[in-house]
Amino acid sequence: MEFITTPDNPVPGEPTLLSVTARDGVALRAAYWMPETEEPQGTVCILQGRAEFIEKYFEVVGELLDRGFAVVAFDWRGQGLSGRQVSNPRKGHVRRFSDYRHDLEAIHDQILVPHMPAPYFGLAHSMGGAIALNAAYEGWLPFRRLVTTTPMIALCIIRRTRSAALLARVLRLLGMGSMFVPGGGETSISTLPFKGNRLTSDPVRYGRNADAAHAIGAGAIGAPTVAWLDSAFRFMKRFADPRYAIRIRLPTLIIAAGADPVCATPATERFASRLKAGRVIVIPGARHEVLMERDPVREQFWAAFDAFIPGTPDPVPPAQRDRAEKGSAAEQLDGGGMDPAVARRDDAPALGG
Repeated sequence: MEFITTPDNPVPGEPTLLSVTARDGVALRAAYWMPETEEPQGTVCILQGRAEFIEKYFEVVGELLDRGFAVVAFDWRGQGLSGRQVSNPRKGHVRRFSDYRHDLEAIHDQILVPHMPAPYFGLAHSMGGAIALNAAYEGWLPFRRLVTTTPMIALCIIRRTRSAALLARVLRLLGMGSMFVPGGGETSISTLPFKGNRLTSDPVRYGRNADAAHAIGAGAIGAPTVAWLDSAFRFMKRFADPRYAIRIRLPTLIIAAGADPVCATPATERFASRLKAGRVIVIPGARHEVLMERDPVREQFWAAFDAFIPGTPDPVPPAQRDRAEKGSAAEQLDGGGMDPAVARRDDAPALGG
């Protein structure tokens, strides 16, 4: 087992690459890194979006290591170089979204607990963000704090979502769950031409990720299956319940994209407005993949991240609090919605209920 590298995408640090097995027998490719500092600030676990893979996050891993964090990254089942449940490895397939819980539990039990320094934090994107938010709602997410970019609360990439959801349900009931969605195929979205892409406005990072996708072959999956889409629609439906977000007590920072053509930013804002220990920041002009965007967009993300992570279970002295609040995006943490103490990195109000 080894990483698939390209000249523009070298492996950061000195990782340990390994395989873990979920409770239902699916093998997952995972990796972890230790920072050079003697006292890490904790461990950040990266939860990818749909159709992504570890190599795509090498730049982010390096930036987290530079901040003194240990890092864990893994490929969800059905993508990257993790195990498949259908014969065609190019299909983005999962039987039900609840299966992703098995993946995260395996990472927690076999990597985080035995190998990584606490506390643990989540950095999630899109599908990974939806999985993390649902886990926080159910009370089993193993993180002290969560940062998620453009979580899959609702889709805007599909115009008639109700009709699409009904079609996916019917096709699945007819036994077509393992087929590509209508019109879908084996081509990875990451390998399409830059012009008109939905992911980022940065041609350099887009080209780097396209090269990585070509290099990893079938690890860069194509369209989802009917079963994946049906499960996704049923999974996202819960986020529309006004009572849902209120029950999430995990301190959470959501970074949404002002020009996101994949996930519906207005739905994300409505969801975040109900969080008791959470807040949303919308970065103008950003497309779906905030962490793969232009430097000015990423600088806003990292300013907000640094103001929110690692946090502390105890009240923060005013001097330290002032140093933490930096950057235009970071300043928005105090703008309302989130409990001010949580925004300033004190977890006690949220964890105390």
